[in-house]
Amino acid sequence: MNQLSKYLTLSPTEMNRRRFLKQAGLGVFVTGINASFPLPAWAMDGLEFLSTDQHDRLFELEYRYTPIEIDGKKDTATAINGTVPAPLLRWKEGDRIRLNVKNNMMDTDHTSIHWHGILLPFRMDGVPGINFNGIKPGETYEYHFKVQQYGTYWYHSHSFFQEQTGAYGPIIIDPKEADPIKSDNEHVVVLSDWTFEDPHDVFRNLHKIEGYYNWQKRTIFDLFENMKKEGNEKALRQWFAWDKMRMSPVDILDVTGYAYTYLINGHSPDMNWFGRIKPGQTTRLRVINASAMTNFDVRIPGLDMTVVMADGKPVKPVKVHEFRIGVAETYDVLIRPTKEEAYTFFAEPEDRSGFARGTLAPDKEMKAKIPKRRERPVRELKEIGMAMMADNLVGKMDHHMMKKMRKKRDSEIKNIPGPKGPEPFLPKDLPTVAMIIKNPQNRLHDPGLGLGNDGWKVLSYKDLKNSAPQPYKPIVDREMTVNLTANMERYMFSLDGKKFSQQPGPWLFKHNERLRLYFVNHTMMDHPMHLHGMWMQLENGSEHDEIPFKHTILVKPGEKLSVLITPIEKGDWAFHCHFLYHMEAGMFQVVRVK
Repeated sequence: MNQLSKYLTLSPTEMNRRRFLKQAGLGVFVTGINASFPLPAWAMDGLEFLSTDQHDRLFELEYRYTPIEIDGKKDTATAINGTVPAPLLRWKEGDRIRLNVKNNMMDTDHTSIHWHGILLPFRMDGVPGINFNGIKPGETYEYHFKVQQYGTYWYHSHSFFQEQTGAYGPIIIDPKEADPIKSDNEHVVVLSDWTFEDPHDVFRNLHKIEGYYNWQKRTIFDLFENMKKEGNEKALRQWFAWDKMRMSPVDILDVTGYAYTYLINGHSPDMNWFGRIKPGQTTRLRVINASAMTNFDVRIPGLDMTVVMADGKPVKPVKVHEFRIGVAETYDVLIRPTKEEAYTFFAEPEDRSGFARGTLAPDKEMKAKIPKRRERPVRELKEIGMAMMADNLVGKMDHHMMKKMRKKRDSEIKNIPGPKGPEPFLPKDLPTVAMIIKNPQNRLHDPGLGLGNDGWKVLSYKDLKNSAPQPYKPIVDREMTVNLTANMERYMFSLDGKKFSQQPGPWLFKHNERLRLYFVNHTMMDHPMHLHGMWMQLENGSEHDEIPFKHTILVKPGEKLSVLITPIEKGDWAFHCHFLYHMEAGMFQVVRVK
């Protein structure tokens, strides 16, 4: 526990690192660097991956500070092997591999690498304070494990804010037999968000003022516009309800395009990443969301996409025009152009405050138009299970009607499971809990806020059907509930109303038990929830053999969903929201498998 508190506490040296390097001058203090703009070869042209002896399967990775330049602005990255993103690692299912990771950053307490979504022994999982001590300056740590799966995955630091400052890279694992997904060529597409602010300053700003980075807030003119569209009464109900909760229906993401430059394979929109495609050929796009705080909505205007993998696991093909990819998720899609023309790969953040874009074309000289930008979405109370609140605040209801509504609400609250099982979750006077969703909904059919109204098909979790063998039994041994809670005004995030520092101890999972885990989101934000060391299988209404495997699940505001888990490796595993600043603010817990 003491080790983890150190991991969650920001060290003075780590806090001042980027500021020190900027003031001192990058060229003097950074050595062994070949270029001031460190893009890896795989991100610029083709799929060159980190080479290794085929028989030894030893990979050498080194952390070092590296200058980075984006659109003429300079900064310092915590780069792996001197590039951002990090090298592409290509493994094969069944291989036994070794990875030597050296920390050459002398002023930080430790670094680490977590192999996201990879099944391995818990000592190899790479979370300081949970399953190892971290990699101290000057030290090398050897990760070694047998590769038990195939698909598209990624890796990143699990120390401090190093993931935000460039410590992330892609993993491709080839199947030991012929790949069931056929394509003529492929591209890895790593989405990320870069800030030129020190991440520690970003974290402090989020604590200072709720909505610090939100420059799309509502004004009185928005109220007048809503009154014209919806009528005075409905517009006022909504307005006063949000005001009472001290929340904004347009506060969609904590950190926005005001602070972020959105990148594709390290390229800004102006740099315009290029991927070669040819008419009549099928191209596989391995899309990875390696951002710290941004869910992206991805589309390629003029091209259909067929989703064939979700989080590294094959799914039955789904034809779509757009999909939302939460932080830490991966999707593999197939495209097949019929014309010799350029297409824009377009990724918008959920709040529409910017975009990432690249070009897919037969030739680098070809360019495609950037699609028309969509307006930022506005959340409605009904989407978070709070529609009744508006009626309670402004309306023409008599005492009898109010009493009837309260009785209905009290009945509904019994359906909200508690931390340990079916008992309702009713925390009293917890500063970490600003609101309780009285009527959480199953919304797996909903693709997400701001999606589904443009006249094209958008992927939803309901569409995903597993096409891999189902090794687990359908009988459930035990049920458990996790309530996602927060006080966003104070920037506190928690599980069951408790930040990690307040948790009494690890949650206990039994080895090889079949566990049903409920998620209930009592906040007004999506949360990409990630469980290390084991698969979550999302109960989305499919038959047992077809429920999809996920390592990260984006849980919508006011949503209630369930997953099935079979813990296959003993040890201590991290469970957390993959929004980096939410995790640091307390939405983190340890799962102990015994």
